[in-house]
Amino acid sequence: MKQEEEFLSLYDYLGHAAGLELGGKVHKTAMLSNQPTKIRQVSNPKYKGEVNLYTRAFLDSYFKKQTTEDTLPF
Repeated sequence: MKQEEEFLSLYDYLGHAAGLELGGKVHKTAMLSNQPTKIRQVSNPKYKGEVNLYTRAFLDSYFKKQTTEDTLPF
């Protein structure tokens, strides 16, 4: 039996709100690389609306790449 992929919001993955700039960058990268996404409705004291969900594998890859680029010496 095939295991279903785990989809996470940026909040779930990072442990804090990502903000519009980072969220936009992640979403753009996901769309350009044809990554599967989902949408979840949330409602809490700080935010009410839709959030994008991405696979854990995509988020692991995205943030590993960003960390590597941020530490390059040039």
